[in-house]
Amino acid sequence: MSSAASTGLQTFADEPEHIGLLRDTLKRFVAEKAPRDKRRAWDRAHEFPRDVFGDLAKLGICGLTIPEELGGAGVDLVAAVAAIDELSQAGAFLAGPFIHAAFYGGANIVENGSDEQKATMLPRLAAGEMFFAYGLSEPDVGGDLPSVSTKARVEGDEIVINGAKRWCTGADFADVIYCLVNSDADAPKYKNLSVVLVPTDAPGVTMQPIEHANLRYTLSSDVYFDDVRVPRSAVLGGPSKWNKGWGQLAGKTLDVEKIEITAVAYGLARAAVEEAWQYAQEREQFGRVICGHQSVRHALVDARTKLQACRHMLYHAVWLAQEDRPCSVETSMAKLFVGDTAVEIALLCQRVMGAYALSDAYDMERHVRDILGMPIVGGSSNMQRNNIAARLGLPE
Repeated sequence: MSSAASTGLQTFADEPEHIGLLRDTLKRFVAEKAPRDKRRAWDRAHEFPRDVFGDLAKLGICGLTIPEELGGAGVDLVAAVAAIDELSQAGAFLAGPFIHAAFYGGANIVENGSDEQKATMLPRLAAGEMFFAYGLSEPDVGGDLPSVSTKARVEGDEIVINGAKRWCTGADFADVIYCLVNSDADAPKYKNLSVVLVPTDAPGVTMQPIEHANLRYTLSSDVYFDDVRVPRSAVLGGPSKWNKGWGQLAGKTLDVEKIEITAVAYGLARAAVEEAWQYAQEREQFGRVICGHQSVRHALVDARTKLQACRHMLYHAVWLAQEDRPCSVETSMAKLFVGDTAVEIALLCQRVMGAYALSDAYDMERHVRDILGMPIVGGSSNMQRNNIAARLGLPE
């Protein structure tokens, strides 16, 4: 029995036709280009397949966050999230670089880029030929991003940057680091920040990989900036946006950021349910397939029920963002709920598969590794709780 027939998770009757067609295309692509043996090899190598991603980009999906008049396919955040969902069925190896092009790059430049940045970067981002990495966290700065200590100053027509960033996922393959800097030591908090687009090949940029267990489509790195010089035009939005970086970071861009990492969590959880559901119909113990045992049936049903709740949270939040409605609370709730619940789902599925879930014969071992980090990455669950409480006006 196929997983499509056994779970019903492969189609969604409430989605527009064009998203269903997109899902079908990506399902076929993943099945053909990202089989399990290749996923195991990519995981061991800590890399994604550049050639396979190049073929994926030719489908035009990297333009789903970019208006047609700027070289994209038209902004369709629901379709972009569906793409992450489907690509995550093969882990993060294709979904990750897609996010680095379409979201870290495309969505940010569309929202806040200067005319020059849009003209030069968006066509390449839409074609999947350019990638961004975030340079936000630092060795001593995590959730409290306004306290970054990486310094930037203006010297004539140039900006000079000194400091260090931590957890720069994808810096090893990205073309540009989206770098949050303290640009005015004397200005008050929040009014002393700028975002600078730093080429990864700029003189003075060096990297040190950080070994990590999950989302191994790439390295996560410490990135050091030693008297790195870039033109003033490298300020996100142009020179006039100097000291205005916090508004660029904390606006709609942040809501979209929460959505894309939530989509990864959901997609990975869905992949875990698919694998456990199928395994339970094939594995026999005590004279019957294990899905005939009540404890296994209940675990699978609990996992699928939790998954359905996650789907509603995610797709409601992205629909609000697509409609340009206020969605800061909903995106934080989705990140919180899906991130935490995905862990519950993964552990339920792992227990269904027993020892095989710890082997490389199945993807479950990697699913669990990837999902365990989801309450942490992209804004931790406790940060989301703080955001929700503040947005809803709960007094301190």
